[in-house]
Amino acid sequence: MRLPINIGRNTLSLNFTPRRIPVSPPPSAIPSPQPPPPQPQPRQFRSFHTINPPLRSPPEHRPNPLYPSPRRTHPIPGVRELSSLSSGEAGKRAAAYAAVDAHFSDAPGYVGIGSGSTVFHVVDRIRQLPAGRVRDTGFVPTGHQSRELLLNAGLRVVRLEDVPMSARISVCFDGADEVDGWLNCIKGGGGCLLLEKLVAIRSEVFVVVADQAKLTRVLLTTCRRGIPIEVIPSATPYVLSELRSLGSTNPLVRDGAPAKLGPCITDNGNFIVDAPFPPLASSTAVVELAESLKGIVGVVEHGIFWRGDRRPEKAFFGGAGGGAGVEVRPTE
Repeated sequence: MRLPINIGRNTLSLNFTPRRIPVSPPPSAIPSPQPPPPQPQPRQFRSFHTINPPLRSPPEHRPNPLYPSPRRTHPIPGVRELSSLSSGEAGKRAAAYAAVDAHFSDAPGYVGIGSGSTVFHVVDRIRQLPAGRVRDTGFVPTGHQSRELLLNAGLRVVRLEDVPMSARISVCFDGADEVDGWLNCIKGGGGCLLLEKLVAIRSEVFVVVADQAKLTRVLLTTCRRGIPIEVIPSATPYVLSELRSLGSTNPLVRDGAPAKLGPCITDNGNFIVDAPFPPLASSTAVVELAESLKGIVGVVEHGIFWRGDRRPEKAFFGGAGGGAGVEVRPTE
C-alpha cells in the first residue's frame, strides 16, 4: 500500500503495510482448560482370599453396655472384704460358696446356672476353682442374666438344646423366691421360670441357694406377688378367669415398667401372670394347686417347683450374720 505525503512542492510516496493488532478477548470468552482424559487403569483381579475370606476364630466376648459386667471379687474372700458387704449379701455369698464346694464335682460335663441375686455368688465361686475343673465343662444358663455372668467369668456357655439327650446335667444351682419346709419352691420372679424348670428336670442334682428370709414354713407366706405363670398372650383373658375360679385374688399380667411400656414379655414371647393365692398350708395343697394350674389351657408353665416335676434335693440358706446353714428335707 502506497501512501503519498506532500512536503512543499515535492511529493513523497511511502510503502506502508498495515498490520492487525491482536485484541484480547473478554475473560468470559476464554474457554476454561479441560482436564486431561482419564488414563485407562490396569484391570485388577480379586484374590481368592478376598472372594472367600479365611475362617477366623470368633471375636472375643465384650460385655453388653446395657448389662454391665459383674463386680469382680478377690479369689479368696477375706475378713475385710466380707465386712464391706451387708449381712444379707454376706450370707448369700457364704451359702453360694458352700453349695458349690459341696456339689461341684472334679470335672462335670454340664452344669446348670439359674437366675437370681445369689447366682452371682455361685458363678464367682466357680470362677475361683482351678482351671482343670472347669475347662471342659459346659455351663447351661437359664436366662440372659446368668449367660452374661458366665461369659464375663470366661466360662463356656452351652444352650440347653445343644446338650445331648443322652447326657445329664451334673448339677443345677438356682435361686428361689420362697422355699417351704418340704423344699417346695416358688420361682420365676425374673420371668425365666420355663427354662429354669427345664434345666432343673434334666439335672441329676438340683440345689437352691437363697437368703434366709426366703425360707418359710409354708408357701405363699412372704411371696406377696403370688405365683408367676407363663401364659400364651391370646389365652390371657381366659387364664385370668380360670385363676379367679381357683381362688386367686386379683391375678394380674406383669407390667414391663420401668424398662418398657406394656406387659412383660418372656424369652419365649409369652406373658407373665402373677397370681396371689392364700398360703398353702400343707404339701397336699401344693400338689393340688400345681396340678390345677397345669390343667388350664393356655398356661405354658407355672413357678411352683414341687415333687411332680422337680424340687431341690438340698437348699443352702445364708444366715443373717454371714454364716451358711444347710437345710436338707426328706422327700415324701
